[in-house]
Amino acid sequence: MDEMTVRRATVDDARGVAEVHVTAWREAYAGRMPAEFLASLDVDRRAAGWTRILERGETDAFVAEQGGAIIGWATAGAGRDDDAPRDRELEGIYLLASAYGSGAGQRLLDAAIGDAPAYLWVMDGNPRAEAFYLRNGFTRDGATMTHPAGDATILAVRMTR
Repeated sequence: MDEMTVRRATVDDARGVAEVHVTAWREAYAGRMPAEFLASLDVDRRAAGWTRILERGETDAFVAEQGGAIIGWATAGAGRDDDAPRDRELEGIYLLASAYGSGAGQRLLDAAIGDAPAYLWVMDGNPRAEAFYLRNGFTRDGATMTHPAGDATILAVRMTR
């Protein structure tokens, strides 16, 4: 098997990041988000958004690669919330289901935030993700927010360390 590597993302990675973004959402959130919403996710639209994000450099973005293909990504930066409990936020971390258990998620988290105090938002009712964050020293702090997902509303919980 090809060695997995983690590196800082570049603008050239925008399409690969978008492909993982859409696929990982569909894999991780099937049954947790409306199927119509997940089906509506568009790689081209996401790739355009990721191109802008990576061009601006407003967030620290990392990719995990294996066999020349992006299998996961993570972003982190200054907290986006007005009441941020820490100076650093893990903004997102997603892996293809085929990369679960490979160590890629841990390596992405380590690249994005190391062992620094940080916070993140995770979908309530996502036990795999929450267990990963618990292993990395995060705990729920009681804060919640909702996100629209098509005709549904998703509850997210904040975790801090």
